[in-house]
Amino acid sequence: MEAYTDFAGVYDQLMDETPYGQWCENIAQVLGGYHIRDGLVLELGCGTGSLTELLAARGYDMIGVDSSDEMLNIACEKRERSGYDILYLNQDMRSFELYGTVRAVVSVCDSLNYLLEDADLTACFRLVNNYLDPGGIFVFDFNTRYKYETIGDSVIAENREDCSFIWENYYDPESGINEYDLTIFAREPGQELFARAQEVHLQRGYTLDEMKRFAALSGLAFVRAYDADTLGQVTETSERIYCVVQEKQKETLCDAK
Repeated sequence: MEAYTDFAGVYDQLMDETPYGQWCENIAQVLGGYHIRDGLVLELGCGTGSLTELLAARGYDMIGVDSSDEMLNIACEKRERSGYDILYLNQDMRSFELYGTVRAVVSVCDSLNYLLEDADLTACFRLVNNYLDPGGIFVFDFNTRYKYETIGDSVIAENREDCSFIWENYYDPESGINEYDLTIFAREPGQELFARAQEVHLQRGYTLDEMKRFAALSGLAFVRAYDADTLGQVTETSERIYCVVQEKQKETLCDAK
């Protein structure tokens, strides 16, 4: 079962407490520190375009990449209502293609955790490095192994008026792979009936040292990391981490080929 198909239709409803506004402020502050207050910005794993829209409202020329047609359809509906000139591309983060370089790349809401192999992360990071302007910035977050270990094998359920879900979670500490089997019950438009759908999502927990290594292998220079919840120093109990890396070694990588 492919992820973010039926889930796409109720994603925004179930994610209504996600602090997109604060995320936008955090990202804009980081980019502003590198004098990036406008120009082309790419969002990887843009989903339904909630953050993409907010960054466009801040004056950035946004490009959104996502592998889910269903999520992008909703993003395009938002674009039609807002009127922002956002380019959406249905592409895989491991093999995306752009028409030129961008000033910055962002990826939030654990999109990178869906890349399960070392080679996947390296491929994505190399493409980011390739498409960044000289000195461009990549801001991303990821869920740590600690977070998935904390969730462990558990069941989470939520009942709402128009949609409900059951989340059955399984974590393998040896591989770092977290699986959640999602069962969704969503009201059909204009009806009292609920449709049932199922999806399986696989994510992998990473450590900060692993992310630093992937960045280095891709020619990206590590700049800083901080706890996504406290915006302070990363600790052993950080569940989500923000990282900032910078394009530095494009010429070196070309010479090495």
